[in-house]
Amino acid sequence: MLRNAVLALGGALFLTGAMGLLAHAWGMSLVLMVWGVIIIFGILYERYVYKTIVDKIPAGKGWNRTNERFIDGKTGRTVTVYVKPVTGERAYVAENLAPAAPPPAVEG
Repeated sequence: MLRNAVLALGGALFLTGAMGLLAHAWGMSLVLMVWGVIIIFGILYERYVYKTIVDKIPAGKGWNRTNERFIDGKTGRTVTVYVKPVTGERAYVAENLAPAAPPPAVEG
């Protein structure tokens, strides 16, 4: 929810700056556009690219294992998601250190 609001803010800044450029207000328009791009890039990078995968559950109380699991495309390791409900923080924990076994070859 907050991520979407911040993404909308970045989009609004960018569009406001673009409209300002059309009105020939160069200085503030460029500032608005640059900040809009920075916010949008930061949110999208955090959401789709940046997921630190750790080898053990983070220290502290309150971490709950979820049913969410996936195979990391870069390392091939199975990753389990842990969440701390009080803060909404998520941790991506590798279940094993060895890469997942490739699927068996299909002979036809």
